[in-house]
This record gives sequence, C-alpha cells and structure tokens, in this order.
Amino acid sequence: QVQLVESGGGLVQPGGSLRLSCAASRVGTSNYSMGWYRQAPGKERELVARIYRGGVTYYADSVKGRFTIYKDNVKITVYLQMNSLKPEDTAVYYCNLNSGMDYWGKGTLVTVSS
Repeated sequence: QVQLVESGGGLVQPGGSLRLSCAASRVGTSNYSMGWYRQAPGKERELVARIYRGGVTYYADSVKGRFTIYKDNVKITVYLQMNSLKPEDTAVYYCNLNSGMDYWGKGTLVTVSS
C-alpha cells in the first residue's frame, strides 16, 4: 500500500513563501504521476499542480507563475514551492499519487493571513 507523508504547511503572511513536501513509499512502479490538491473551507477539492512521468507539469490558472512543482525521483518526493501567497491560497493541501489507482496523503494546512 502506497503511503504519502506531507510536511511544510503553516501560517504565512500575504506575499510570503512556503514549500510543501510529500514523500511516497511502497510505490512499486516507475509509472506514476504526483500532484497537489487543495480544499478550502466550504469548497470542493481542486487540483493545484501535477507533475507527470518525464517532468511534464500542469498548473491551475490561479497559481501559474507563483507555484512550482518538482520532484526527486530517487526519493520519490514531490515538492510544491509556493511564492507570493495570497489569503485565497488558504486551504488544506493534499498530496496525490496516481499509479493506476489514486492515493492520498492526510493533508497539511496552509494559512495565509496577516
């Protein structure tokens, strides 16, 4: 069973930066993609960014130019560098790995507030 462990959330002021990390274990295949989703209070979970095998990336329009997703293939760890954070980025951020099945982390809270 794939396990995903997220870290790096916290409280940051508007305009600040945070880096989220998600370490995967027991993946068992090199054919997978990883991504970050978020869910704000009262809203549905939405895709923030995804990185595919080969390094192709996708970003939601709301984070383009501010967030960067990248991964360490040896450690099977995906990162989300978040810059120029806005209050509307406040949410629980979830790591996802898809290898034919979807696996989720428990989530890490990011709060952007002054």
